[in-house]
Amino acid sequence: MSTDYNYDEQGQFFPYFVATMLFIALAPVTYSTFAPSKQTGLQNNPRIESSFRPDDYDHIEQHKRKKRKESRRLKRMIFLTVGWSLMAYMIYLIIVTAALTPKIWDPYTILGISMSASERAIKSHYRKMSLKHHPDKVKIEGNDTVEAANERWVEITKAYKALTDEEIRKNYQEFGHPDGKQSYSIGIALPQWTVADGSKYYVLAFYGVLFGIVLPYYVGKWWYGTKKYTKDGVLMETAGRLFKAFEEDCDERRAVEVLSAGGLEKFKKDEKKMEGQEHVIESAIKDKVPIGVMKTLQKMDGWKRKTYGLLWAYMTRTKFQDAKLDAEKLDVAQEAVSWNNSLLSIALAYSVTKPILSSMRINQNLVQAIAPGGSPLLQLPFFTEELCEKIEEFGAKDHWSIQRFMSLSDEKRRQLCIGKDRLTEEQYNEAISVAQKIPILHVEKAFFKVQGEKTVTPNAICQLVVKVRVVPAGVKPPPVDPKDLEDEDPAEDDVDALIGRAPSKTKAQTKDSEKSPIGTNEVEKSALVTGSEPPVPTLTHAPFFPAASLPKWHIFLADRRAGRMIIAPMTILQFPEKTDNFQVQTFKLQFGAPPNSGEVHFQMHMVCDSYLGTDYKTSIVLHVDEPGMFEGRGREDDEISEPDEDSIAGVMATARGQKVKPSPYHGHHHHDSDESDESDTEGEEEEGSDTDTDTDTDDE
Repeated sequence: MSTDYNYDEQGQFFPYFVATMLFIALAPVTYSTFAPSKQTGLQNNPRIESSFRPDDYDHIEQHKRKKRKESRRLKRMIFLTVGWSLMAYMIYLIIVTAALTPKIWDPYTILGISMSASERAIKSHYRKMSLKHHPDKVKIEGNDTVEAANERWVEITKAYKALTDEEIRKNYQEFGHPDGKQSYSIGIALPQWTVADGSKYYVLAFYGVLFGIVLPYYVGKWWYGTKKYTKDGVLMETAGRLFKAFEEDCDERRAVEVLSAGGLEKFKKDEKKMEGQEHVIESAIKDKVPIGVMKTLQKMDGWKRKTYGLLWAYMTRTKFQDAKLDAEKLDVAQEAVSWNNSLLSIALAYSVTKPILSSMRINQNLVQAIAPGGSPLLQLPFFTEELCEKIEEFGAKDHWSIQRFMSLSDEKRRQLCIGKDRLTEEQYNEAISVAQKIPILHVEKAFFKVQGEKTVTPNAICQLVVKVRVVPAGVKPPPVDPKDLEDEDPAEDDVDALIGRAPSKTKAQTKDSEKSPIGTNEVEKSALVTGSEPPVPTLTHAPFFPAASLPKWHIFLADRRAGRMIIAPMTILQFPEKTDNFQVQTFKLQFGAPPNSGEVHFQMHMVCDSYLGTDYKTSIVLHVDEPGMFEGRGREDDEISEPDEDSIAGVMATARGQKVKPSPYHGHHHHDSDESDESDTEGEEEEGSDTDTDTDTDDE
């Protein structure tokens, strides 16, 4: 059988080649563009409704639209649109080409009979066709010709013989054609001019540029682009400058100065155009910031001075006359949150409590646009610094939290807020409505435990169990059910809960999950505990921040005397239970117990990254006991109890001289001093073995 290789002059196979190359390029780009993010989406999250609009509301909304437009990646979307359109056209050409391609020779199709027809049926059908298509009997009609009729009869004859003649059938079965071996051509999906003598050098040059320059360039660009940023999304150079500026004695104001090191990439290239802008910024904020901040500004220059000034301008809610400066202020504020995440990672590596708390709290200032040391009441709509000062003059030496403000009676709040140069009735009602929707975590109980054990022993895998409720300010929650404050160990077959990958399930839920053959993902595992889907978190109420964000809470343990973090933070991103009905939420922080027995004093911190004045800290004690301290009680509990005096086993035990349990009907006649002493001993042992592993909490 001869084989003829030819180049695709007619374009028969070229669409296959183009479609394959397009798919190789489009598939990964499409996945990376539209793949669901691991982070919770923010578009469908509920918001705290408010009609309050900041003075530069238009600039903030314009900045949000700009960032959303950038996130859409316009160039990538154009590439995908053009690429998939071309892909659809190639598929269309493939379908059209397939329709025009000659079909495989099939005698059954030619004769119009089924493959299950017998030889007798084939001969009968052939005789009927010969009466109609034989050249001597065919009728030429329309556009039909004698030559076409003859060719048709030849095909019918070949098909009939392929199914009846022994030799022709052998050719058909072996070579797929009644005439034996057939020559065919293979079309290569390349135009012929690509291998012509005059074009081969250009083709080689094209492939050399494509695979030697273009492909390595884009692969290298992608590779170095991934290595250019830290896990916090900050440039490595920026993280390096933050690390150099970091100090272990870093407070909130010093943290703002450290964050200003992140503005190099943003303003360095336009440093010559910044002449005069520093004075505009400083003159706008000089009456709103502490004197120390202005002195620090005077010591700086260039891009760092501008970044530092814009950060303070944002946190003091300063509006510039220059729209470009306002836009740059919002850009710096949004990027400063990423810089602060990098600063927090550095502080966590040092395990020093002060800079860790400073970094967490400066995030609150950035999100709420409140300067360090500012009043938490500024988080409420329509509240100004002047109004906060008037409110805080009422029996306060320091700033009020929203909780303290909401603890006043409605009459007293109205007296402080409503009036001339203060709030109107509508503004006051909206501020109160927002205050009652801000999520504030109230710790109901915190204690240490080891799964499956009654005590905490040295080097055991210990858990800090924190029971909290979301209690908005000014709302009195119902009493807590004591059962909700308990922590039941997971079932032995609940492996995910035992290793801390998922919340534990009740026995009934465990049985239900055993009946279902479908595996559960992480969200469904949480739903097994709550009986429904986990609630969607509410967006942070931050009208001055130029991006949507979700509140997070960090819980960690520290040594107050040493001023160091002992256990790394656990971050709360989502609540497993609904928050609108004061349900108890359970969170667990796992760590290794100390190697020695005794009492270990910790300070537990719970810090929100989005709302000021909602932090919580308390002293907590971990009791570590020796492993063998309570083994006696365990063995005694496992012993078989004594038989009753009135039972058959009791009569037999009495006959053998063994002890029996007195009958309840006449037990009061049998109390002797020995039994009394034994009972007292058992009581003392039980009382001594009840080790308290709960926490001793004293709010500070």
